[in-house]
Amino acid sequence: MAGKFKPPYYAVIFTTKASAENEGYEDMATRMLELAQQQDGFIAFESAKQEIGITVSYWRDLESIKQWRNHVEHREAQRLGRELWYDSFELHIARVESYRSYHR
Repeated sequence: MAGKFKPPYYAVIFTTKASAENEGYEDMATRMLELAQQQDGFIAFESAKQEIGITVSYWRDLESIKQWRNHVEHREAQRLGRELWYDSFELHIARVESYRSYHR
């Protein structure tokens, strides 16, 4: 997880409300994670899906986030998300200044 990296770094928080259409979604989500992990500046990824989906990816800097946003395959996933898979979504970008963790 992102905690093993020294702040500051950035968190991209993507919250979604899924539509009824989900054909191809899981394959695309798997591919996007594979691609994101290959991008310069990528740190880590976390995700949870229930009534809403929450995906958090961690990045070294804003330029890395910009490069990922504009990646050709990621642009296609964004288009399909808007057209098919999401009724709504929100995206937040936050600078992580501090990190704490507890593990039993």
